[in-house]
Amino acid sequence: MIDKIVRSMADALDGIKDGSVVLLGGFGAVGQPDWLLDGLIELGAKDLTVVANNAGTGRVGLARLMDLGRVRRIVCSFPRSAGSVVFEELYKAGKLELEIVPQGTLAERMRAAGAGVGAFFTPTSVGTKLAAGKEVREIGGKLQVLEYALHGDVALVEAWQADRWGNLTYNKSGRNFNAVMATAAKLTVVQAHHIVPLGTLDPEAIVTPGIFVNRVIEAPKPGEAA
Repeated sequence: MIDKIVRSMADALDGIKDGSVVLLGGFGAVGQPDWLLDGLIELGAKDLTVVANNAGTGRVGLARLMDLGRVRRIVCSFPRSAGSVVFEELYKAGKLELEIVPQGTLAERMRAAGAGVGAFFTPTSVGTKLAAGKEVREIGGKLQVLEYALHGDVALVEAWQADRWGNLTYNKSGRNFNAVMATAAKLTVVQAHHIVPLGTLDPEAIVTPGIFVNRVIEAPKPGEAA
């Protein structure tokens, strides 16, 4: 019987090692798997490369992971945003490596990884510093930059509903990067707000098929203890 539901954070994050590439779902705070992120902090893994839309805010969640010195490199679209104090401090001190990737390119690089596409050409970033050192070709009369698929060792994903096979739905904008990240990692771990019986989810509403998911843990409801 296939059952990907795990009962503890230790089981959910088992096997995540120092030096891992972690794909972290979310668009800012929306759709970010905060509970799994707190678990990653408690796990103690270090020397991480984190792929996310932004570089955290305040001193919680991703920002706390960085503040504790666990992140060596971050790949994101918007490192500087309101409240990105930890990123600012670490980057200015030379303690954090940064790769800026345009948002659409970031999503497509992970989608390519999930689809088995090794690389692709895009006109985005042609003629800018982001294209420095990359192959450029003229395709269809336009200059385009070669970008490589972006794979993760682990993806931490937030979903709205999940069943024991790992089929997932998302809540509106909470989908954001979560769906593409779920396909692009060797290990995909999901925190779901609702665990539903097998057969409950409308097949047409399933965004991420369970074939891409390894583990699912039910996130505490607001007000509940973790």
